[in-house]
Amino acid sequence: MPRVHRHRMRGRISRQRVIQLLAAALFNGYAAGFRKGRIFTGGSKAFCVPVLNCYSCPGALGACPIGALQTALGAKHHFPFYVLGTLMLFGVILGRAVCGLLCPFGLVQDLLHKIPLPKLTVPRRLDRPARYLKYLVLALLVVLLPAFLVTDTSIVPPLFCKYLCPAGTLGGGVPLLLADPNLRKVAGALFGWKALVLAAILLASMSVHRPFCKYLCPLGAFYALFNRFSFFQMRLDEHKCVGCGKCEAACPMQVEVTKDINAPECIRCGKCKAVCPTGAVSSGFARGGASRPAKKEAP
Repeated sequence: MPRVHRHRMRGRISRQRVIQLLAAALFNGYAAGFRKGRIFTGGSKAFCVPVLNCYSCPGALGACPIGALQTALGAKHHFPFYVLGTLMLFGVILGRAVCGLLCPFGLVQDLLHKIPLPKLTVPRRLDRPARYLKYLVLALLVVLLPAFLVTDTSIVPPLFCKYLCPAGTLGGGVPLLLADPNLRKVAGALFGWKALVLAAILLASMSVHRPFCKYLCPLGAFYALFNRFSFFQMRLDEHKCVGCGKCEAACPMQVEVTKDINAPECIRCGKCKAVCPTGAVSSGFARGGASRPAKKEAP
C-alpha cells in the first residue's frame, strides 16, 4: 500500500479509536464506583444511553436501552415509548455508526482483534445465515418473551441481560465481584454460565472481527433496520471507483462495499474510506449524492 494511504488509514483508525474511548469514558464516568464497588444511582440513571452499557456497571451514568426495554415489557405496566423513541432517534440519525463509534463493547472487540494471532474468515455459507441470529435474539429474548411470558410474579426478568449479554458480565459482574468479597461467595452457576459466554466471545474476538456484533447483538440488529435511510450515510462515487476491491478487503463486517455500501451490516467504521486509493468512498450527514453501485473497470 502506498505510504500516503497507510498514513490516511492510521489517521482514520486513530480518530475512530479516540471517539470510542471518549464515548466509553462518557458513559462510564463514575470512577468512584469502580473503586468502591458501588453502582451509581444518580438522576442520570433514568436516561438511556444509545449502546449496550450495563446498568450494573459501577461506573455507568445511564441505563442500557436493551435492559430498560426488557424491564418495561416484562413488568407489563406500560408500553416502553421512551426507550423505543430513544433507540429510534439514534437509529434514524446514526444507524449502526453507534456500533462502530460509540459502543464500549465494540471497542473491546476491536482491541482484542489487534492481538497478533491467526485471523479467521467465517465461510459465507455459515456467516450469512448466522447474521440473522441477532434478529432472533432481539425478537425472542428482548421483545416477545418479556412481553408475553407468564410467571408466578407476573414479572419476567430481563432474559438477554440475565443469560446472554457479555457486555453486562464484563462491565458489571466482573468489577463488582472483584470489589466485593461477599459477592464472590454467593456467585453461583448463573454467573459461571455468563462468564463462560463472555470468555468464548472474547476469545473469538481475537481471531474473528466483532463476532458478537455480527451474530448476537440485539441492539446492532435494531440499528441495522435504519442503516439504509439514517441521516449519516456512507457514499460510493461510481466515477472515481476503479474496482480494486481494497475497500471490501478492509471491511471488518465483510460488507460488499461496491454493491451495497449502506448494507445493514455496515457499522460506519470508516476503514473502507481510509484505504480507498481514489477517494471514491465518503461519509457524512449531507443527503446529496446518494451512493450507487460502482461500475467496475474491465480487466
